[in-house]
Amino acid sequence: MSFKVNDRVVYPHHGAAVIKKKEKRELQGETREYFVLEMVHGDLMLSVPVDMAEEVGMRPPISKSDVDDLFRLIAKRDVREPANWSRRFKNHQEKMKSGDVYQVAEVVRNLALREKGKGLSTAEKSMLERARGILVSELSFALNVTEDDALLKLEKGLD
Repeated sequence: MSFKVNDRVVYPHHGAAVIKKKEKRELQGETREYFVLEMVHGDLMLSVPVDMAEEVGMRPPISKSDVDDLFRLIAKRDVREPANWSRRFKNHQEKMKSGDVYQVAEVVRNLALREKGKGLSTAEKSMLERARGILVSELSFALNVTEDDALLKLEKGLD
């Protein structure tokens, strides 16, 4: 997959971004080319070696047609997850690390359901906020709407 300046992309741990520029940097006598990403939420700029972009999980955002599948997944309520807190938390961490939008959506759905029912620990609340931010940033790209509008649509889908 070849990315170029001004492409919209998703970086697994931080969500949606725009490639602002490509630059060469020299480190220990070796010159490498980097993508400079500007994350859509927060003031974070990230540099990713061009030759490592796919390896680190950088990918294009989902398409508008994939959004329907995503909301079908979010609407499922017969969720099976470990009863043990530490196993459940580790399971959610692995899904977050994957960078897969569907797995991040599962984390959002599972934690939102648990929050309504039994409540969440501080660590789970933090994870829910992070997962929700990543998911909303990608939804805003896919639907070509503001993050606020994407958040509203997500919240409706979770009801």
